[in-house]
Amino acid sequence: MFCYQCEQTAGGKGCTTVGVCGKNEDIAALQDLLVFALKGIAAYAYHARELGYVDEEIDAFMEKAMFTTLTNVDFDLNHHIEMVLEAGRINLKAMELLDKANTERFGTPVPTTVETGSKPGPGILVTGHDLLDLYELLKQTEGTGINIYTHGEMLPAHAYPELKKFPHLVGNWGTAWQNQKKEWSEFPGAILVTTNCVLLPAEAYKDRIFTCGVAKLPGVPHIQNRDFSQVIEKAKSLPPLPEAPKGTLSTGFHHVPVLSLADKIIEAVKAGKIKHFFLVGGCDGARPGRNYYTEFVEKAPKDTVILTLACGKYRFNHLDLGDIDGIPRLIDIGQCNNAYSAIQIALALANAFNCGVNDLPLSLVLSWFEQKAVAILTTLLYLGIKNMRLGPTPPAFVTPNVFKVLQENYNLQLITTPEEDLKAILG
Repeated sequence: MFCYQCEQTAGGKGCTTVGVCGKNEDIAALQDLLVFALKGIAAYAYHARELGYVDEEIDAFMEKAMFTTLTNVDFDLNHHIEMVLEAGRINLKAMELLDKANTERFGTPVPTTVETGSKPGPGILVTGHDLLDLYELLKQTEGTGINIYTHGEMLPAHAYPELKKFPHLVGNWGTAWQNQKKEWSEFPGAILVTTNCVLLPAEAYKDRIFTCGVAKLPGVPHIQNRDFSQVIEKAKSLPPLPEAPKGTLSTGFHHVPVLSLADKIIEAVKAGKIKHFFLVGGCDGARPGRNYYTEFVEKAPKDTVILTLACGKYRFNHLDLGDIDGIPRLIDIGQCNNAYSAIQIALALANAFNCGVNDLPLSLVLSWFEQKAVAILTTLLYLGIKNMRLGPTPPAFVTPNVFKVLQENYNLQLITTPEEDLKAILG
């Protein structure tokens, strides 16, 4: 543990074995886990609020949960576990709220093929998660000759009808956040950052990057009130992008269009054409070892289907996995918050087969990096999902005792190798 909440921390630096208040490392770990989950919930609730959707229960839980983590308030280990699971329920509610906000404002996503590379003309690259920022930029750039490109978690924006209708939303440039310094240095246009994940900019593009909303960078212009005129003028002043196509990606498999294929999917399962579903995705990072997810998808048998979401998909979404009787083998559900859609798909399949989610031929193989991924994990635990595999490394803030509880109650496992895990899952 490492706790420095109060003035009386050991040596004036931090308590590392037990708190001077009597708090042990397991309580400290569960408090850290709860705070991580709250950060993820806050992200989804923030985006929903921007679109005019709020929920009093979500807000009230945020207050109670933050209070619970304070020193000398709660020393009850079983209650902390209950609060973590309750955070999972609240996160599910926040994701549902954001899904409603996004779909009612921008329409229900539809499966969409997205071009990569570049089109001739000036360009603006938009990264982050905020669809409202992208929508306002698209409106302000209509008729200007400027092409708009998405990056990272903005890729799923191409699937929303109210965003698709803008012909100058032309494609996706680059991959996940950890590659941005190289990819943005190669992008000759202006760059707009709407949320996380953003790194301190390289000199190669520092003079043409802007932030808005919650994102801010030192020495970088910050856009107020979604007035993107500075970004537009910068894009016009820069050299145009060339015609340079680089293939396509697919996205937009929201639970509504996927469930419209339910009969076809059920028929393929009953006929033995689809043997197993894998949800492979999550929050990506730069640490070595994440090639596991690429190899896992590459080695998954051809009679299996891969569901994916969040930026972890960039480890393999360039692969051509083909289809099974017209059902794509690679199904990109969307952003991290679209874990809500993945849950709805799993629940619908369980209902169709008259079984529990844990009885489905479905395995979750997840990567985690930051707080939103932790929030989603608490939601899956709240729903009682078992046999999940998590990687590429165990969360450092989870103590052995807490992880043991998760293993005993949910059979939560760490990833090993793609070959060993596939063999264990498929028998």
